[in-house]
Amino acid sequence: MDPSHDRTASLMTPAKLAQVAATARAPVSPAAFLDQMAADVGHAHVKRLAELALELEGHARASQAASVQPVLQRLRQALDPLDFTVLQPQGLWAKVTGKSRDAGAGFAGRIEQIEGVAKGFAGEAAAVQQQQTAPAAAAERALVELEVEYRALDKIIDQGARWLQDMRNQLKSRQGQAAADPAAQEQVRADAARCETLVVRLKALRAAATASQQAHQEVRATAERRAALMAQMPRAAATEIREWRSRLGTLASAAAEGKVAGLNLKGPQQIHEELRKRLDRLLAECDQLRQHEDALARLLAAMGEQLAAAA
Repeated sequence: MDPSHDRTASLMTPAKLAQVAATARAPVSPAAFLDQMAADVGHAHVKRLAELALELEGHARASQAASVQPVLQRLRQALDPLDFTVLQPQGLWAKVTGKSRDAGAGFAGRIEQIEGVAKGFAGEAAAVQQQQTAPAAAAERALVELEVEYRALDKIIDQGARWLQDMRNQLKSRQGQAAADPAAQEQVRADAARCETLVVRLKALRAAATASQQAHQEVRATAERRAALMAQMPRAAATEIREWRSRLGTLASAAAEGKVAGLNLKGPQQIHEELRKRLDRLLAECDQLRQHEDALARLLAAMGEQLAAAA
């Protein structure tokens, strides 16, 4: 087989290759190959990339940050009303009248309310993570396929560029040979026009491949940011929240019994503040993730439009 024909066939879609195989004995001119390539080279890959862009856009819009944020906010808001100053020494009159004991009971009651929210945190976080398992796996599969498709498109573009260069070299030789033959000159002009059509097509494919690669990188970066956020939640439940429940639970018991005199409140206050700061950081990361997800959805929507036009 002519090497140029072999390279041409490698640029065609599976359907076109099957058609060529079925009619292998029929003479096929280089012009016919070029017409077919200029019309639909890379069409199947571009079409699939457009479908994957739509699928990944849907995953981006189904924000995981939006699912995580309420879980974090409930615990963070529950921490705010806790007032350690009610446990400070209030003088003999407060002790005589029982106000000191009442303040301790109120403090213990508030701790109990917060602990109820804290107990549920780990379960809620696990439930959110479980709900996202299947969508995350589907998004990962789409991401892998996206890379396969745009890399296949890159190969087609490279092959097409080499084939185009061969055709242009041939046209240069034919131009001199056709100087005295009007019919041959017309054929050279027609083939040159077909080459330019293919140039336009390859430019469109290159833009599609570049956009797909950029989208792949952004989807991957957002997925990594999302996974990092989800991983922090069980760690927070196992460290800061567990420590908070242990230390503040002990303090609440002492406060309920009016036995806070002489207790060091600095440690529990510090643990309480550390948990608040930890939740503030997680909520800030949630906000950043939502911004990334929104930007990614817009990027994928624009990419889908671009690919639809190139298909």
